Amino acid sequence: MTLVLAGDIGGTKTIVRLMEQTQESFLRTICEERYPSRDFPDLVPIVQKFLATTNIPRPQKACFAIAGPVVNNTAKLTNLAWFLDGDRLQQQLDIPRVSLINDFVAVAYGVLGLEPQDLHTLQTGKPNPEAPIAVIGAGTGLGEGFLIKQGKYYQAFASEGGHADFAPRTELEFQLLKYLLDKHDIQRVSVERVVSGLGIVSIYQFLRDRKLVPESPDIAAIVRIWEQEAGKQEKSVDPGAVIGSAAVQGRDLLCQQTMQLFVEAYGAEAGNLALKLLPYGGFYVAGGIAAKILPLITKGDFLFHFTYKGRMRPILEAIPVHIVLNQDVGLVGAAIYATRF
Repeated sequence: MTLVLAGDIGGTKTIVRLMEQTQESFLRTICEERYPSRDFPDLVPIVQKFLATTNIPRPQKACFAIAGPVVNNTAKLTNLAWFLDGDRLQQQLDIPRVSLINDFVAVAYGVLGLEPQDLHTLQTGKPNPEAPIAVIGAGTGLGEGFLIKQGKYYQAFASEGGHADFAPRTELEFQLLKYLLDKHDIQRVSVERVVSGLGIVSIYQFLRDRKLVPESPDIAAIVRIWEQEAGKQEKSVDPGAVIGSAAVQGRDLLCQQTMQLFVEAYGAEAGNLALKLLPYGGFYVAGGIAAKILPLITKGDFLFHFTYKGRMRPILEAIPVHIVLNQDVGLVGAAIYATRF
C-alpha cells in the first residue's frame, strides 16, 4: 500500500487529503481536512496537524497544488506570505518525496482522474485518445493549459493564455472594451478581465452604467460594498457569485444580461484555445464558475460561440467538450502527479 498526500494551497484555505494508491490507476480517499491558510505561518504546521489526527503512517509521496507560479519545486504564494520549498518540506515533514505544482497544472492532471459522474458533456465530438487535451477554467482568474501524451502518460503544461488580449466581436463587446480601457486607464484589456469572477462584476458594472435596465436594490447593495472594498485582499462579499445565482434563478434581468455576455465571451475564448491546440483528446471546462452556472452553460450559447469560427466550425464540432462538475479536481490532479512523477 502506498500512501499519497495531496494538497490544494490557496490564499484563503488549504485543503489536505490523504489517499491510498491501491493500484496504478486508482486512488482511494482516506481522510481530508480544510484549514484557514492565514491562521498558520507556513504549510508545515498544517500538514503536521493533519497527520497527527490521522493516526496513520507517514505518506511516501506528497504533492501540493499552489496558487502561484512554481519554479524549481519552489513557490511564493500570490496572496499569502508563504515561501515553499519542496526540499525543505520533504525534510521537515519526513516525507520521502514532495512535489509542488501550479494549481491549474493540478487541474489539468485532475481531468485524467475524473469519473463519468464528474462531467457534463456538451459535445461528444470525435475523440482521439492520442490527441492533446485542453483545459480552461474561469474562477478568480482565467486558467488555460493543455496535456500532451508522452508515451504511456500525459504531461500537463501551463500557459498564461488568460492574459492574452480580449478580442471583442460585437458592437456591445467593443463598447465593453472601451468601458474597461477608460475605467481602469489602461492601454489593453486581457481576456481575464472579462472571463473570470472579476469579469462578471466588470460586465455588470458596464451594463449597469449604461442604464438600460434598472438595478435590483439587493444586488446593488452587494456590488456597492465590493466597490468600497477595492484594494483589499479579502472582500466581505462575492458579487460575481450573487450575480450568477440571480441569473440562474431568472430573478434579475440585469444579472441575466450580464451572464449572457459572460457565457458568450467564455465560449468564444474556449473556442480560441481549441483552435490553437485542436484537442481531440477532449476540451475540459473547469474552474469555480462553470459548474455553478451549469443551466446557463448548457442553454447553448457557450457551445454556439465555441464553434462560431467561420469555416473552422466543422473542426471545432469534432472536439469533445466537457464541463467539470467535481470541484476537487485540483486535489485529484495533485495526487495523480505524486504517483507518476
